[in-house]
Amino acid sequence: MAASESGSAPVIEKVSLAGKLAMITEHWRPKVVGELNGQEVKLARLQGEFIWHHHAAEDELFLVVRGHLRIELRDDRAIELDPGEFVIVPRGVEHRPVARDEVELLLFEPAATRNTGNVEDSPLTAPNGVRI
Repeated sequence: MAASESGSAPVIEKVSLAGKLAMITEHWRPKVVGELNGQEVKLARLQGEFIWHHHAAEDELFLVVRGHLRIELRDDRAIELDPGEFVIVPRGVEHRPVARDEVELLLFEPAATRNTGNVEDSPLTAPNGVRI
């Protein structure tokens, strides 16, 4: 919830997932669409294979809006997600999202979580805090 410009009442606005997703043109570049209690709600478009990574201090929620997403885990398991399904990847678990065809995704994670986790300077590392 954000304070209004006058500092009085909080601003409460609905968010259109379809409208916000239509504004995203790049793959693997999450955009912040909401914040609450130190967490960020992000939207992203994914296509192809991401890099193996983990988040030392953050759990990560992946909710598929459109498409089919596979979350591969290092123990040779994989979680298959269809629209309306989500998974929470606990902190410290190495994973790799894979989207054969384009996926529209909602992420829920602590603010300033780097999308590539423990991997620095990857071409896939997105800037943090980009809002739409």
